[in-house]
Amino acid sequence: MSAERQAQLARYRCNLQGEIDSAALYRALARYESRPELGELYRRLAAIEERHAEFWRTQFRQLGASAPELAPSWRTRLLIRIARLLGPDWVIGAAASLEQIDRGQYDDQPEACDTGMPGQERSHARLLNELARGRRNTWNGRLFASLEGRHGAGGGNALRAAVLGANDGLISNFSLVMGVAGAAFAADALLLTGVAGLLAGACSMALGEWLSVQNARELYEQQIATERDELEMVPDEEAEELVLIYRAKGLDEGKARAMAEGIMADKSRALDTLVREELGVDPDDLGGSAWLAAITSFVVFSLGALIPVLPFLLLDGQAAVLACALFSAGGLFLIGALVTLFTGRGLLYSGLRQVAFGLGAAAITYGLGHWLGVTVGG
Repeated sequence: MSAERQAQLARYRCNLQGEIDSAALYRALARYESRPELGELYRRLAAIEERHAEFWRTQFRQLGASAPELAPSWRTRLLIRIARLLGPDWVIGAAASLEQIDRGQYDDQPEACDTGMPGQERSHARLLNELARGRRNTWNGRLFASLEGRHGAGGGNALRAAVLGANDGLISNFSLVMGVAGAAFAADALLLTGVAGLLAGACSMALGEWLSVQNARELYEQQIATERDELEMVPDEEAEELVLIYRAKGLDEGKARAMAEGIMADKSRALDTLVREELGVDPDDLGGSAWLAAITSFVVFSLGALIPVLPFLLLDGQAAVLACALFSAGGLFLIGALVTLFTGRGLLYSGLRQVAFGLGAAAITYGLGHWLGVTVGG
């Protein structure tokens, strides 16, 4: 078999795997989705992906080869399990990220250029992005307030914030414990340090999350109150704003004005529409519950921070320190693997990179702790 034909078959296999993964995930989302209209949307997306998969099976046959029997990848199976346990809202952000990565995969493939597949892939990416942006989260609602602005990128992705929150807890407490271990403190002191680091970090994250979400709610409430006053005082100007909004969406002048007039006839509907369209705020959500956000942030951070502490409950001395490093490395690899749900990168690459950076941070704090211990101890 020529190298060119091998490369072609490898490309077909990669394309077929991607379509099988997408179809399986959309079928699962449809199965676990409680809203019938969204369930039907996911089923339609799955049907399109299944047609794409059949297209690539046909390409195999045209080359005189048998299409491989492929099962959904580990990443897709994991997302399906999460959707079954926690609901589709927890994985829609990851699905949107993966579609965004693959949106241009067929643009330069000659077999697909004359079909509708490139445009359909880009359309799926836009659609999934809008679904992810508009879905309520099981954590704290609107974009989570991003765990102090750092973890919510990607829109509506509770799973991503949970993974990165646990990562914060693991790395920060691992580094803290190893810094104290470098100073040659006793096992009891290391255990106390780990527990204190867990509680301090989790409380700090919870407080920051509560303030972030509560401040966002108060800001939204103030914006809605201002919009309500403007609707009472200058209704004509608000009507013109609606016309401009609908013109920007592509409607002609007549249709845009007719829609705006119909909405303005009902003040409560007009306020709801202006808040959503002009401010981009969901008046039924307002950022979610600040207390739920704080509690969830506390729990997620604590789960990560607990990993470096566990060995000191069971072991003493250098054995406990070594076990702490091994436990933490395992946790870091797992987090790196979970991050590939959103990035699409290889499992080993992402996992080992996470381990390398985490161990690097711990090595630095261990060295500093050792230097300070020698210096202060004389």
